Amino acid sequence: MPLTFDVPAVGCVLVLGTLYVRAARGRTWPPGRTTAFLAGLATIVLVTCSPLAVYDTTFFWVRAVQTITLLMITPLLLVLGAPIRLLLDTVPARGPRRHGRGPVARALTFPPVVTVVLVAPVLVLYLTPLYDVTLRSAVVDGLVRVVLVAAGFVYFWTRLGLDPTPREDPHLVSVWIAFTEVIFDGALGLVLWLGPLLAPAHYAAAHPGWGPDPRTDQIIGAGVLWIGGDVAGLPFIAALFVRWARDDERRAKRIDAQLDEEAASAPPALWWESDPALAERFRRR
Repeated sequence: MPLTFDVPAVGCVLVLGTLYVRAARGRTWPPGRTTAFLAGLATIVLVTCSPLAVYDTTFFWVRAVQTITLLMITPLLLVLGAPIRLLLDTVPARGPRRHGRGPVARALTFPPVVTVVLVAPVLVLYLTPLYDVTLRSAVVDGLVRVVLVAAGFVYFWTRLGLDPTPREDPHLVSVWIAFTEVIFDGALGLVLWLGPLLAPAHYAAAHPGWGPDPRTDQIIGAGVLWIGGDVAGLPFIAALFVRWARDDERRAKRIDAQLDEEAASAPPALWWESDPALAERFRRR
């Protein structure tokens, strides 16, 4: 099985993984978060050093798998590791931490803006000449991959809320945004399925003589971007509902504790106030 080795990608993964593990060591940090973060880094190695990287300029569908992985799977796993919270817990605080919550930060993390941040990179990649450029330039291709991971990270970071965020929106907003992203996935998939071939000269010259022909190749890739994007988003929906349920449980406990405190501090009720009929009669007078 052919493999390759992407030095910049592996170097970044090793640096980020080492920093995260060292920061989590020696503190009560949930091991599940560490596992999720390291799994996210592992997906980067998978995309850049496995056969997916060997054939990413040969078949359209292979690059589509890379795109979905870097946009939807890698960032979600990284966000589940709560790296920002770990960083804030590791770096000594100097005064109150109020940075990142100003009007500009709140505007940039407004739900429609975050939706555009997630959807726009893929639309620009596949509906402009940028896609052809990524096939010919390793530098541009690397930058596009960084943008995909960053866009996905911003999206999941603001939607899940495991790390501190500039704004707190209702969980239902995140559900509607997720469904909006599904619509865009479907639209892009249809355009690539029914539209003209992307980079036809490149794929005709790079075709190894086996595998699907360019048209079938692009149809498969369109299905990966459409169906694969929706399937890759299912863990996010599950994590979102788990987060929703836990927040509701914490809110209910907080309300119960507040009511118990108020009941304990309130003066004792008179005997007739506990009788509904008598209490209503005295209120009328």
